[in-house]
Amino acid sequence: MDRPDYPGKVLTESLDDEWWTQHRGDSPIVATAIHNGHAVRSAVECLLALSGAERLREEDPFTEFIIRDFPNRIVVHRSRFEVDVNRPRGGAIYVRPEQAWGLKVWTREPPHDLVEVSLAMHDEYYAMLEGMLAGIERRHGRFVVLDVHSYNHRRDGPEAATTKMEAAPEVNIGTFSMDRVKWARVVDSFVEALRSADCQGRRLDVRENIAFQGRGQQTRFIHERFPDTGCAIAVEFKKFFMDEWTGEPDLDALAALRKLFSSTVPSLVDALGVDR
Repeated sequence: MDRPDYPGKVLTESLDDEWWTQHRGDSPIVATAIHNGHAVRSAVECLLALSGAERLREEDPFTEFIIRDFPNRIVVHRSRFEVDVNRPRGGAIYVRPEQAWGLKVWTREPPHDLVEVSLAMHDEYYAMLEGMLAGIERRHGRFVVLDVHSYNHRRDGPEAATTKMEAAPEVNIGTFSMDRVKWARVVDSFVEALRSADCQGRRLDVRENIAFQGRGQQTRFIHERFPDTGCAIAVEFKKFFMDEWTGEPDLDALAALRKLFSSTVPSLVDALGVDR
């Protein structure tokens, strides 16, 4: 079903010439979709051993749509298979299969010059992020970053059984890199807001540090650079809102997630204790 402002496959076809899109509003809450991107440079594409469909399966399509109602948001357009900004600079290029779920990413080892061009984006991304968050810190004193991702739960094939529920919550909250005691009020308020809201006539299974623990570079960077003022929460949505093998979205599920996610903002602002 096609409706205005709804995602389709076009959202997986990111803008070739843009590294990311940044939106800045007057709020202490920021949302990011840093694995939403699917685009790669032509020089990269000709060396990739993976098809577009294989790359898409490990990317986070439609996370941009989920965060679209946040006035502060960042959407990365380049694929994580060119450069993964959620890994440290030294591991941001998937050179070996063990860095990429066992996948052979390249037809041959990428040349140094190609790698350095991709890593320049990694450098620029973190310079941009630090500047943006410093401005929000000046304006509001403290802030929350919701680092939004998605994850597969049918890894054995399109007809295979899903990952057991006890190991795969619908929403996984990752808090590994933060001072959990310091930010307890914020995290607990966020989790409760997600758990208590209606989503298509039911409550979602929301748990902390089950499928993932929030060990990515972005959350670590924020807690290192803004130890007293920045709370970065990794949010992993299980891909129940799409078919992870075909890439087809469930439009109604995505609309419900977008509404649910934006509804958490008042609770987060109250928990921070800052001006809206």
